[in-house]
Amino acid sequence: MSPDDFDRLQSLMASRAGFRLTRDRMKLAEHRLGPLARREGYETVDALLASLWAKPVAGMAWAVIESLLNPETWFRRDRKTFDTFAGELLPALSAARGGAPVKVWSAGCSTGQEPWSLAMAAMDAGFPVEIVATDLSQRALEKARSGAYTGFEIQRGLAAGTMLNWFDQAEDSWIARPQLRAAVHFARANLLDAPADDHRFDVIFCRYVLADMDAARRAQALDNLERRLVDDGCLFLGADEGLEADSIAFRPVAGRKGLFVKTPAALRRAA
Repeated sequence: MSPDDFDRLQSLMASRAGFRLTRDRMKLAEHRLGPLARREGYETVDALLASLWAKPVAGMAWAVIESLLNPETWFRRDRKTFDTFAGELLPALSAARGGAPVKVWSAGCSTGQEPWSLAMAAMDAGFPVEIVATDLSQRALEKARSGAYTGFEIQRGLAAGTMLNWFDQAEDSWIARPQLRAAVHFARANLLDAPADDHRFDVIFCRYVLADMDAARRAQALDNLERRLVDDGCLFLGADEGLEADSIAFRPVAGRKGLFVKTPAALRRAA
């Protein structure tokens, strides 16, 4: 991959998805684009990119972007986060909602392990939830919707008892059971897009997504997340992720790594 091609990729990622593609990731980018080039019938990544630059096609551009996204995830990643969600937030929010389902958004769900983990945690704790799980990557969402995972994937984060309670084995795969599937709805969404409706959530999980964005787009995404969160709701970032000066809309909760609530300034704006 030439430096010029990489510069164009950087611009494409930043403008469409807000993600930074730093120079040290050039080799990684070429590696991730290799399978896409082969699927599309190109002998090399250079040939794929030359075709894209010569005749930009929205579908191909998004396929390139999706190939460069970080898909890393696993079940119950940062276990304490799920303990806080099920043991502290769900009882309080369910009581405040009069027993109605707590509405949860898994923003940047990748291949689905996070929303399935949230659904399992809620149902094990006995609280009804409605979970919307979104991602930019159509390929990741296809796998998430299938609810099918390899032995390695299913055991990465799940105890044997939990795995057997919520998944059925089918040859070499483990498939999410119907009652688990009923709690989660998957859809494609871009965090940079302003909300198209007034649907809001009690809890938003947006973990290990914002750190890869440039500062301006990160602030834009946070603003959109704030507009989607109810005033007494909670935002989860990654356990070691902070906001610094990126947003005045959220403040951290003391003693709960990665947990944020709205600031008084955000509440005044909403009012």
